[in-house]
Amino acid sequence: MDIMERGTYLNRLTALRRRMMSSGPDGAWIIQPENRRYLSGFKAEDTHFPESSGSLLISDSRSLLITDSRYTLQAQHEAPQFEVKTLRQDLADGMPEWVADMGARTLGFEQDYVAWGLHRRLHDRLHGLSPNVDLIPLNGLVEEMREVKEPEEIQVLEAAANLISEVLDEMVRRLRPGMTEKEASWEIEGLAREAGAEGLSFPPIVASGPNSALPHAVPTDRGLQTGEPVILDVGARLNGYCSDMTRTIFLQEPTPEFRTIYRTVRQAQLAALKEVRPLVESTHLDAQARNLIREAGFEDYFGHGLGHGVGLAVHERPRVGPRHSVNLKKGTVFTIEPGIYIPGKGGVRLEEMVLIEDTGPRILTCKNLFYDF
Repeated sequence: MDIMERGTYLNRLTALRRRMMSSGPDGAWIIQPENRRYLSGFKAEDTHFPESSGSLLISDSRSLLITDSRYTLQAQHEAPQFEVKTLRQDLADGMPEWVADMGARTLGFEQDYVAWGLHRRLHDRLHGLSPNVDLIPLNGLVEEMREVKEPEEIQVLEAAANLISEVLDEMVRRLRPGMTEKEASWEIEGLAREAGAEGLSFPPIVASGPNSALPHAVPTDRGLQTGEPVILDVGARLNGYCSDMTRTIFLQEPTPEFRTIYRTVRQAQLAALKEVRPLVESTHLDAQARNLIREAGFEDYFGHGLGHGVGLAVHERPRVGPRHSVNLKKGTVFTIEPGIYIPGKGGVRLEEMVLIEDTGPRILTCKNLFYDF
């Protein structure tokens, strides 16, 4: 079920058209699945060939959804504000007719998602029209719109965060020595689906002992052991929106070294959370955590950025790291997830989903499952 009202999509189209008027293109061609869903409500997704399941063509006066016969009825049902066109040939062969009919002279495309071969084929056919139509980059217009969440989006993101928080709380109670990383990962997926998730945000990360030094470890047949760190990085989807959270668990008392590492990561996370407010610079938040980790002597063991936006995609704008500073706006949902990873020994990562409100941060994920070392 779609939580968004039809008027929400019409408002988003209006906002996109305003941005197009100020940035140049007469029309926008959208194939990226989350962008397409954000603007239309159309949910179909062919992960290998996203342009096959659907493209949007948007001008100042028309909104077209181009899809093949597999998805025509679904598109008509889910995106009634769009004219649905059924594609009966290759996209590069069929689309120029509709572009010309819309009267566009410049067509904005998603340069980070359009394959080079498709771009060149479409470029050649658009330049065969009279007059020619030029392809120009959209430069993240829709991604920028998605950064600030609407009230309905916040509601479902909070529900997704609550769901995965309860799943992780239950999973921690089930962990036991000898359980393999794969078994724990499979159990997390089952618990999430039993709790009502429509799917996972990503395959669960369960990484124990030396494997926990790999930030994006893939679960193995390694059994969990007492005293070592176990990183659980999990997320679930509800109504298309993602959640993402991480805890590091010890089945028994950790070594003094890992007590220090855990305490450092937690203090770094709290230092960043303390600075969250509307219009704070993303690099400032990263620096609060990174400086504390550096002062503790672990600078070389925190290699990734502090966090990332969460929404229809589990990793989306804004990026919160040491470079490319942006001012974080009220209504932005993102993660704060510092970590320390010691090769050959293990690592610790702690991650919260955070919403920026007028008065500061609101943590959407659960506030428990922490150690007071």
